[in-house]
Amino acid sequence: MQYRVIYDGNCNLCTSLVRVLENLDRGQNFSYSPMQNTVTLAQWQITPEDCELGMILIDTQSPENRWQGSDAAEEIARILPGGEAAIAAYRNLPGMKDVGDRIYAQVRDRRYDWFGRRSETYICSFDGQCSAPDVPNL
Repeated sequence: MQYRVIYDGNCNLCTSLVRVLENLDRGQNFSYSPMQNTVTLAQWQITPEDCELGMILIDTQSPENRWQGSDAAEEIARILPGGEAAIAAYRNLPGMKDVGDRIYAQVRDRRYDWFGRRSETYICSFDGQCSAPDVPNL
């Protein structure tokens, strides 16, 4: 698995999207860690403040390659089969990138109000790191 997805394990929308991604990818390209896993955050030098800006995608083979927020969502879609053409088309439409960035920011900032907050942190099924004992229920 070349990419690590850092997601909000307490967000209903975020965990639903990670579940869809888990089913599509089946552990081929992506591993997952909730933002609530402080061990993983420390391993990748990610602060809780970094997490406030949205999900993070890390290329584990070249960790200097990182994407966050809507850029991470676009990169994930690009990596999936057939996604490269869709993302290229999206990026070529005038103004769509700006619109996508603004929509992502609105959803990110209101995710608990609009989609609810889980009572327990979602632990994914395709990464041993996800079962770390320090994942609190925030």
